[in-house]
Amino acid sequence: MGLHNLQPAPGSTRNRKRVGRGQGSGTGKTAGRGNKGQKARSGYSKKRGFEGGQMPLYKRLPKIGFTSKIEKPYVINVEKIKAIAELDEITLESIKSVHKLQKTVTKVKLIGASAKDLASKIKDEAVTTSGK
Repeated sequence: MGLHNLQPAPGSTRNRKRVGRGQGSGTGKTAGRGNKGQKARSGYSKKRGFEGGQMPLYKRLPKIGFTSKIEKPYVINVEKIKAIAELDEITLESIKSVHKLQKTVTKVKLIGASAKDLASKIKDEAVTTSGK
């Protein structure tokens, strides 16, 4: 076995169709393109999603959805979860120790009437409070 005697498996390849080489070939004159029309012309290419002039499916369906790339923070109401207000230092890890959060949460926003008072305890940029 050497590179000089490699060949494709029998029946796996075919000769290319030589079109426009006389009427006796079976693909002469119009070269298998039929008579006239857009498809018979040179340079023809069907546009993606074209349905013969019918309104294409992608235009018939309503436009839906928009996904913002800006990550929204996980909101916690301090009035309902008193354990967060009782923490000495408020960081993302300390909040996770008292309140169950998903692993994907990277930002937390504290809301509620007493959330403004907790602003001095926050020691993490990932945690913010509501209010001015």
